[in-house]
Order: sequence, then C-alpha cells, then structure tokens
Amino acid sequence: MLEEQVRINRANWNERTPIHAASELYDVDGFKAGRMTLHDLELREVGDVSGKTLLHLQCHFGLDTMSWSRLGAKATGVDLSDAAIDLARSLSAELGLDTRFIRSNIYDLPDVLDEQFDIVFTSYGVLCWLPDMDKWAEVIANHLKPGGTFYIADGHPVMNVFEMSEAGNLIPTYSYLNEEWLWEGGEPSYAGEGTIESPVYEWQHSLGEIVTALAKAGLQIEYLHEFTHCFFRFFPTMVQGEDGGWRLPEYNESYPQIFSIRATK
Repeated sequence: MLEEQVRINRANWNERTPIHAASELYDVDGFKAGRMTLHDLELREVGDVSGKTLLHLQCHFGLDTMSWSRLGAKATGVDLSDAAIDLARSLSAELGLDTRFIRSNIYDLPDVLDEQFDIVFTSYGVLCWLPDMDKWAEVIANHLKPGGTFYIADGHPVMNVFEMSEAGNLIPTYSYLNEEWLWEGGEPSYAGEGTIESPVYEWQHSLGEIVTALAKAGLQIEYLHEFTHCFFRFFPTMVQGEDGGWRLPEYNESYPQIFSIRATK
C-alpha cells in the first residue's frame, strides 16, 4: 500500500511543482536575485552552518536548500518529485551553486545515499505527507553523524483539527490523533493559480507521536518549542504582522501554530 501511496503523491507533487514555481509565494525571480527563503526562526535555532554538511529532507524544488548553501553549508536536498528535483538542479546550476539534489522517497533514502551529515533539516508542510513517523525518525538517525543535529520546524498538528466557518469561527472537525486522508483532487494548492487535479494522501501526527519516534530512534531532544504565528495564511481571516507572521484576529494566543524540535545524535 505504501508504494502505491508514494506513487500517487509523487504524481501530485509533479503537478504542483510548475504551479508553485510560477507563484508569488515562492518568488523564484526574487530568489535568483539573492532573496533568502529561510526565516529568522530557522536561522536562529539551527545556527551557523558554515563548512557543515547539511541534508534537507522533503526539499521541494530546493530554495531553502540553496539558501543553506548560500550560508556556507555543503547542502544536499531530497524530494520524491521528479519535477521538483529537475527544477532544483536547473536552478542550482543557473546560480552557480554546488547544492546537490537527490530524487527519492524519504523511506528509500538509505538505499540510494550512504552518507552521514552534520545537520539533518526539514521544515514546513512536511510531516503531513508521511505515513510512518518511526521509519522517518530511523532515516534521520541513519543519516546523522554522531554528535550531529536534527532540526524541524513545521505547522503545529493542532491546526489541522479545525475548519473555519463562514462567520470566521474555528470549528473542531478532524482528529488530532493519527488519521489518514485521501483528497480526490480538483482543489487549488496553497500557492499559485489553478487547481491540482490529481489525488493525494495526507496523514495527521500528534506531537507525542513525533517526539516519541525521534526518541525511539536514539536522538536526544534538546527542546520542543511552540509558537503562536504562521509563516503563511493558514486561515483566511489571518492578518500579517510587521514581522511577516500571520495571526488570527481574535484569540490568536490560544492556538499553537508552529512547532520546532532540535535533537542530537
């Protein structure tokens, strides 16, 4: 079943890639002109990467990966989408960066990459595409050097529980605990114009499941941080602040919206 789910999700992300690449959200032209796509949060919590090897899991078409390269890391990006990796390689070559990109399903990565890294990094909209946290954490541990650092920043799973009513109220709709969804397609993506016609699988994972998987894989958790802002407009009533973060107009501080974890091997 997993192989079929990966096939379906790969086709979906192949369809998304050119739409995202043309979008205002990703602003590829701005990136080519020197814009960094990493937020202050990741820069602060990951720290100095100069001279370090960095593995970026689920890198899409690689803007964050190449941003790490611009900061001095020897960076490798991994994604399951053929279209995304082709675009990432093209952009890296055009910009004269030495960023490496590998097309692989995360769970198959140890079969195609026999290296360990100083840093394993992943961020924003990643875990909802993975069915098995234990296997995910095992791959991280496999590719992390002893003493190396793992870092994730992602949307807080509590946000996936809610739908917003027409009146702007958050309505508990979905389970916070483990759940699998198959979206049939014909819906817009989070970036760009038009609709994505192909279906896609998503999974819900609680913070407890995520942290436990990392601990079981032998990683030592340094911290789990939770934040009350988003880096994109998760709900239509959200308002963007001067810091670039998006927040709900009412009761915003009641909802954790992003989490970050730093762990060591």
